[in-house]
Amino acid sequence: MPETMPKSGAHANQGAEIIAALGSRLIVLVGMMGSGKSTVGRRLAARLRLPFVDADHEIELRHGGMTIAEIFATHGEPYFRDGEARVIAGLLDNGPQVLATGGGAFVREDTRNRIREKGISIWLKAEGDVILRRVRRRADRPLLQTADPAATIEQLIAARGPTYELADIAIWSRDVPHEKIVDECVEALHAHLVDSPAESSPGGAP
Repeated sequence: MPETMPKSGAHANQGAEIIAALGSRLIVLVGMMGSGKSTVGRRLAARLRLPFVDADHEIELRHGGMTIAEIFATHGEPYFRDGEARVIAGLLDNGPQVLATGGGAFVREDTRNRIREKGISIWLKAEGDVILRRVRRRADRPLLQTADPAATIEQLIAARGPTYELADIAIWSRDVPHEKIVDECVEALHAHLVDSPAESSPGGAP
């Protein structure tokens, strides 16, 4: 990233060029729990003047307000994953927006293929200690209800990392102001969509 960020006018122009190149596709944030998908996603959507949607929130709404943890506890993970895939498939048909997905969503091949077809994926990468620090005070992470959450996080990173690497763009999520991460997302989107359009088109190179 260049040390001197573009001025506000250049930022606006970048955003307009991204939207034009995006067409009917979505910007889809993927990555581990606690990587900042919802927080960064809201700010990125505001920057680009796009709607923001959180897939987990949509799943909860469709289960009468049950939390993700309650859905896991009541119905089990396979039920949740199947429902998650259906919800995301529907959201991907809604045109340009910023979509934050749950940590396991991109691991599922059919979901990943739909995201590749209808969106541009951004992997928010985060170290295990950063994730643990962000989520340890919350009780709504069913996969972390273990004796050693830190070890569980490292195991999930190791298991999911190779799949997350298939995303179109990767941005490090770390303890810096959220707007800096958004700046980096915008720069990367512009480079991917505008500077290298052949690579970012649905029929282009992977």
